[in-house]
Amino acid sequence: MIEGKKIRIRAIEKTDIDEIMNWINDPEVKSNLLMRYPVSQYQEEKWIESALGGDSQRNKTFAFETKDGTYLGGIGLHQIDWENSHAEVGIVIGKKEYWNKGYGTDAMMAMLDFAFNQMNLHRVYLRVFEFNHRGIKSYEKCGFKKEGVLRHDRYREGRYYDTIMMGILKEEFNRSSSEG
Repeated sequence: MIEGKKIRIRAIEKTDIDEIMNWINDPEVKSNLLMRYPVSQYQEEKWIESALGGDSQRNKTFAFETKDGTYLGGIGLHQIDWENSHAEVGIVIGKKEYWNKGYGTDAMMAMLDFAFNQMNLHRVYLRVFEFNHRGIKSYEKCGFKKEGVLRHDRYREGRYYDTIMMGILKEEFNRSSSEG
């Protein structure tokens, strides 16, 4: 397990399916994800099977929960590039009643500590849609810096939005962690 101050990151389990199905098709939750179409329980079970079954060297997907065991959502490192020592991070909190309470920031800090100090990655990056102000604020708290913009990258509700690329380097994370 990977421990944060408020959360713990653990392996995703087949038994998480009921919790996931409670939010996976919620438009408000999905609005900040790359997913666009409704997801069936069968599709989600297959996705969990692939996350559980493979020893993928390119993708590491986890669940995270409160310290008392309340399932909150998922977090993972994707497109892990071992040669160049970087990966993309993704996070979702499915339980909206836990939004804006620091759980996502804590989970991201724990994942960054794991990525940099256990996996020895050098850079972690993410994509965030310009309208996800809550996410941008959280990522900046974690030390991510804006690296670029993919203009008009996301079509939603009749218009195009930018995707902001953000990243953090190992030395930046370790420096800010030792200061804070």
